[in-house]
Amino acid sequence: MHTITLLAEQVGEALNNKHYLLSTAESCTGGGIAYAITDIAGSSAWFDRGFVTYSNEAKHDMLSIPTITINTHGAVSEEVAAAMVEGAVAHSRANVAVSTTGIAGPGGAVPGKPVGTVCFGWKINDLLIVERQLFSGDRQSVRQQSVAHSLQKLLQLLA
Repeated sequence: MHTITLLAEQVGEALNNKHYLLSTAESCTGGGIAYAITDIAGSSAWFDRGFVTYSNEAKHDMLSIPTITINTHGAVSEEVAAAMVEGAVAHSRANVAVSTTGIAGPGGAVPGKPVGTVCFGWKINDLLIVERQLFSGDRQSVRQQSVAHSLQKLLQLLA
């Protein structure tokens, strides 16, 4: 079985066992996390909705991220990842959320943020965790690694 599918199944089981509901806020993964989750039969019991907020305007409009946060820190930042995950919870029925924002490439690198830079946010009730990772490979690889990492960390946090 594919690693991402297995992770999504395990996340679903953990969420279901705790009676938690998940939402996602994705930029660089373009809905890949939500796709992996909804590929699991029965996921409607533990998945509420996904936000694909690729543009800065979408982040502001759909997740209520202040424009000043994006302008000050950049769309690819721990601050925006935190605001995205908070927005995903605020604009859904979920008490658990994950967010991704990054530079999948091949372009888009800026000083201090090379291609492969991805910032993540996870929120479970009052717990908020953000982190930055640097992945290697082409666009598809960076996106796949990001989906897998987001699910692995969520599973770890739910344990």
